[in-house]
Amino acid sequence: MTGNRFRLVARVSTDSPERIRPILRDVFPGAQIRGEGAEFVIETTMEGGSAKDLNRTVLSALRKVEKRTRLRAEWTREDDQVYRFFDYVLKSTGRK
Repeated sequence: MTGNRFRLVARVSTDSPERIRPILRDVFPGAQIRGEGAEFVIETTMEGGSAKDLNRTVLSALRKVEKRTRLRAEWTREDDQVYRFFDYVLKSTGRK
């Protein structure tokens, strides 16, 4: 089974950015990562079964390091279907 390819644009915020910073490259291999104040902005592509599964995997990995980490993510599938999440909750879907 092949997965879907998604473009991810995300904001990661945490009470302990110094704890999260070192693992961002592991969680988001090949990503463009930049700090903006107390947040990290991530831009990358990832492959997986669904946006929900990818979002859960990413947030779980971040929260293993720092429990109070928040994720605002927009996952765009190759067919331009967009899924927006705040933490684990799907907030909206639509087309670009």
